[in-house]
Amino acid sequence: MSDTSVIVVSGTGTEIGKTVVTSAIAAAALAAGRSVAVLKPAQTGVGPDEAGDAAEAVRLAGSAVTAVELARYPEPLAPDTAARRSGLPTLSPARIAEAARRLALSHDLVLVEGAGGLLVRFDEEGHTLADAARLLGAPTLVVAQAGLGTLNSTALTAEALRARDLDALGVVIGSWPAEPGLAARCNLADLPSVSGLPLLGAIPSGAASWDPAAFRAAAPSWLAPALAGSWSAGSFLAAWPT
Repeated sequence: MSDTSVIVVSGTGTEIGKTVVTSAIAAAALAAGRSVAVLKPAQTGVGPDEAGDAAEAVRLAGSAVTAVELARYPEPLAPDTAARRSGLPTLSPARIAEAARRLALSHDLVLVEGAGGLLVRFDEEGHTLADAARLLGAPTLVVAQAGLGTLNSTALTAEALRARDLDALGVVIGSWPAEPGLAARCNLADLPSVSGLPLLGAIPSGAASWDPAAFRAAAPSWLAPALAGSWSAGSFLAAWPT
């Protein structure tokens, strides 16, 4: 991880652990002595007085994290649809990129957490998180599920990144079960081969409910050195044989 960097955190879908992965990366970076900002361009499905994903990253990773949210829409829908239904302005990739660049001026690491998957629409023109990543020239980290269906969705996300000439950093499993079934264990070996991306970590299922101090202490052990952690894909695979 460079001294100053922006990482775009996308998922293969929704509700797969993007926020807990973002929080873990932030915690690991803070533990390594880096300053960190979390940018949530579009928060959907959260009321005006409720804590969003950026606030959750602060809760888990620590108050040293700078949290920024650009737009909030009340209904749990794709940002473009949620904005249209609420009568609120949509969000352009240029505004996302500008906000990330401003944060990068004063932080060592900026994590840009998307909404849903890579190609979810942000505005009427059909712009997506991929367009913001292109403007930033930033690598995209893919958060994937552990079990059945993840090989296809992860491969499709990786293919979409390559088709747009975007740099893909790797894959992190957003929720690794305490007792993984055969499919999840097989996917550990298969995810890198089907996606062409390295496996860079696995977050334990339920980690978001941990005491924040315990979360921060453990976060580096869930992530590979590329994400300021100590996790080893080889050792993890050996611990879960098929």
